[in-house]
Amino acid sequence: MIESTSGRRLGALLAAAGVTRAATAALRSRAPGGAARWTRRNYAGKNVELYAGPAAAVGAAAGAAVLPAGPRAATALAVLAAGACGAYDDMVGAGDPRRGFRAHLGALRSGEVTSGAVKLFGISAAGLAAGALLKERPVDKLLAGVVIAGAAHFVNLVDVRPGRACATVLALGAPGLLRKGPGAVVAAASMGAAAAVLPDDIGERAMIGDAGAHALGAGLGVAVVAGNGRTGLVLHAAAVVAAVVCGEEVSRVARVGLG
Repeated sequence: MIESTSGRRLGALLAAAGVTRAATAALRSRAPGGAARWTRRNYAGKNVELYAGPAAAVGAAAGAAVLPAGPRAATALAVLAAGACGAYDDMVGAGDPRRGFRAHLGALRSGEVTSGAVKLFGISAAGLAAGALLKERPVDKLLAGVVIAGAAHFVNLVDVRPGRACATVLALGAPGLLRKGPGAVVAAASMGAAAAVLPDDIGERAMIGDAGAHALGAGLGVAVVAGNGRTGLVLHAAAVVAAVVCGEEVSRVARVGLG
């Protein structure tokens, strides 16, 4: 059993990394909608590519393909839905100066559905659906959804400089490798995808954007849910909610200071 689990972890990590690199190359060669659609200026004013984000989402989902049907479906749902919602925001909301939940919810109250609001509710729904596949009792399903969606938003919040989001995924995913079962495999898949895009991210040749950050964060959330019972879910749900709330406040204060 130990050897089998270890082999699945390694296989998931390598598969995720390989698929991520292949998907990045494929997107770069085809550039759907034109190369300009996939180019952004980063914090330093350098032009960087966005291919790595969707590629990381696909890679993380592919790495979990070795899992049984339930955890495999939950991982694919959470990671790909989070990546799709993030990609939508990357493309549609590129010029929107509004940041943070408060701004997007405020716009929603005024009757405007922003790409950020679509992302918020879409990822939340995907987290709840994935949690329902992983847990049996209603309370556990709800807690699982909070952990998955919260982890996705948290990783996106730390994605403010090259390499930070990927490094966060690698650091937070590493302890999960010590566990047995599906959680360790999902952690390995997320880490493999993050490791594949990290060099280009740090080198400021690419950015993972909302697509990659949300997808990798959702993967970490699924890993936590798959490896924990009720007590662990409560603790992790409280932790991610607190982290997201604090991160939102820090981001808001920083924007006010810069404004």
